[in-house]
Amino acid sequence: MKTVLVTGGAGYIGSHCCKAFAESGWSVVAFDNLSRGWRDAVKWGPLIEADISDAAAVAAALHRYRPDAVAHFAAYAYVGESVERPELYYRNNSFGTLVLLEEMLKAGLDKLIFSSTCATFGIPTRSPIDETHRQSPINPYGWSKFIIERMVEDISLARGLNAVVLRYFNAAGCDPDGEIGEKHEPETHVIPLAIEAAVRPGRTFVINGADFDTRDGTAVRNYVHVVDLARAHVLAGEKLLRDKGVHVYNLGTGAGTTVAELVDAVSRTSGIPLPVAYGPRRPGDPPALVAAAGKAERELGWVPEQSGIDRIVETALAWYRSRLKQI
Repeated sequence: MKTVLVTGGAGYIGSHCCKAFAESGWSVVAFDNLSRGWRDAVKWGPLIEADISDAAAVAAALHRYRPDAVAHFAAYAYVGESVERPELYYRNNSFGTLVLLEEMLKAGLDKLIFSSTCATFGIPTRSPIDETHRQSPINPYGWSKFIIERMVEDISLARGLNAVVLRYFNAAGCDPDGEIGEKHEPETHVIPLAIEAAVRPGRTFVINGADFDTRDGTAVRNYVHVVDLARAHVLAGEKLLRDKGVHVYNLGTGAGTTVAELVDAVSRTSGIPLPVAYGPRRPGDPPALVAAAGKAERELGWVPEQSGIDRIVETALAWYRSRLKQI
């Protein structure tokens, strides 16, 4: 049986990917320090509770399980926090990945699936954004991921590392089976915040900016269901077993949703009018971020199946309501 080591396997996207790998016949090992992950999200294999910057712990995990591939999600991912505490992001994201790569090389393991981000593009100069678009991050989070992409490319050239780099656009939604979902402390993702405002009396959803050059003045984002992202990682793992080199893919749908359209989707799906207030634009917020994902379809056979905005909101709402029942 093929084995995958999933760093950050107790987190939002990592846990969904653990489930997808397990359902595709892989043996799954989660590696997470639980600083931002959840022990109860680890359901499809053992958990190694350790930090990726701990070289001894990484080496021990690699030698014990000898994974056919490493799927690397472990990272801090709050843009605002990265501006306030950049050292955390360069140490955890960039340095932590360097430790992981060094230990993989020492162990003779050469297959990596890396969780990157559209934040490496910065303010786009064209839309939709394909893989050749200039990368120019505008915050330390984006830079920390861009640095990792450069490390992967350079180490591949020098040492034969094989990798698939997946640049996500806006991950959203939750496991349709309700086994795992999205929970952050604090919550900063737009769809959970909108659902919370709809479901909890007294909450208001703030739209940051209504003067963008878009069809309704609010920012456009490309939401991708997390189960579609998870399936892309399984396809990436299969590609690594066949092909050498570094392969980079944008993961999106090619269709953008404005924040105002998202508000309508949450109101429509929940049956509750969403209380809305308007605030100023956030500094550096691009008017639109939409992926051109044709390369992923051509080379991986990846086509999003659950990334319609109503389906995304439906699964996120079901997860949120199930958690409310547990409180």
